[in-house]
Amino acid sequence: MAHLSLSLLGPFQVTLAGEPVTDFESDKVRALLAYLAVEAHRPHRREVLAGLLWPDWPDRAARTNLRNTLANLRQAIGNRTAAPPFLLITRETIQINTASDYWLDVAAFRASVEADQAGQPAVRQLEEAVALYRGSFLEGFFLKDSPAFEDWSLIMRERLQRQALAALHRLAGYYEQRGEYEQAQSYAWRQVELEPWDEEAHQQLMRALAFNNQRSAALAQYETCRRLLAEELGVEPAKETTRLYERIRDGAELSALSPAPPHNLPAPLTPFVGREAELAELEDRLQDPACRLLTLVGPGGSGKTRLALEAAATQINNFDHGVFFIPLAPL
Repeated sequence: MAHLSLSLLGPFQVTLAGEPVTDFESDKVRALLAYLAVEAHRPHRREVLAGLLWPDWPDRAARTNLRNTLANLRQAIGNRTAAPPFLLITRETIQINTASDYWLDVAAFRASVEADQAGQPAVRQLEEAVALYRGSFLEGFFLKDSPAFEDWSLIMRERLQRQALAALHRLAGYYEQRGEYEQAQSYAWRQVELEPWDEEAHQQLMRALAFNNQRSAALAQYETCRRLLAEELGVEPAKETTRLYERIRDGAELSALSPAPPHNLPAPLTPFVGREAELAELEDRLQDPACRLLTLVGPGGSGKTRLALEAAATQINNFDHGVFFIPLAPL
């Protein structure tokens, strides 16, 4: 069975059995494949597809163009020899066959960022998602004579970029919280590259640089942020960004640079000592999307509550809500 791989995050790329597909006769063929692949959840009527790609043509001519484009697409991706075929085609509709041997990076990206782990995606799945995000949706690909297709592309591009930025923000915050500042710096840099005017991303990058003993670079990053905002938006940085800059400039304690995540956990009365193995196991289980409920059991006085509180504290940055319910189950 020939595997069809479609990569639309970044420049348009298609491979068949590991080899690049280069037999597309035009960008309309590529656009048809991209649209069908992303909108694979339903069949599409031929007249709608014809109007999407040839809006200014008479209906009959547009349908003829679609028929010729579809013939080239079927040939380019080896649809006739694929079992099952990649396309489901009737006289009235066309649809990607979701049972065929094909892979779409957009679908894999969405599945990773939307994977549910107590309402939140797991860190490893977010990392998989941002690794798939090579660039903006259909980067550099345009159909100037097809405004409806361009509108669809723009909506998809903005939606997917928002999801990528949210994943990068979560990852940068997660690694900052863990003290892994090079990782935090990498994810913050990626945010700034994708959205240069996002001040929260600049703040994350400044903190990561400062925590990683790169105070001069952190201060330079503020100046970069200030210049971008002034040149592109005509505004000054927010007070929070400037305050962070001043703390780094003045050599404030690094612990004062990180914003405290909101939560309702009680402050520990004693230091947490030992039980690193149990804490590590809890962290692994909490990152597992299949784990919906985790209960600590043991005799009274064995430290279940203290362990649960410590585990919750380590996970604060991975949850949008600051309320934790800790079940206690003495034996």
